[in-house]
Amino acid sequence: MDMTYLLLAISMLFALVATYSAIVERYLVKAVVFSALQSIAFTLALYLLRAPDIVLVYLPITVGIYPAAILFLIKKSEEVEEL
Repeated sequence: MDMTYLLLAISMLFALVATYSAIVERYLVKAVVFSALQSIAFTLALYLLRAPDIVLVYLPITVGIYPAAILFLIKKSEEVEEL
């Protein structure tokens, strides 16, 4: 039981560091990667809290679809800026 709390604390600390890194990052692509890392840490925390149904929904959206959509929008905005 104590190991679960330790892993949960480490996961949330990693999420905090990734969130801070995403906020202060100047390059948008790196910020999206940090955001995905933060989402992975939250997914691990949800799994440790025994919420597998939420994990099954949260993981594909926040690690897969959301970063892909943001990267697509970044690419589109760079194409507009170059004109």
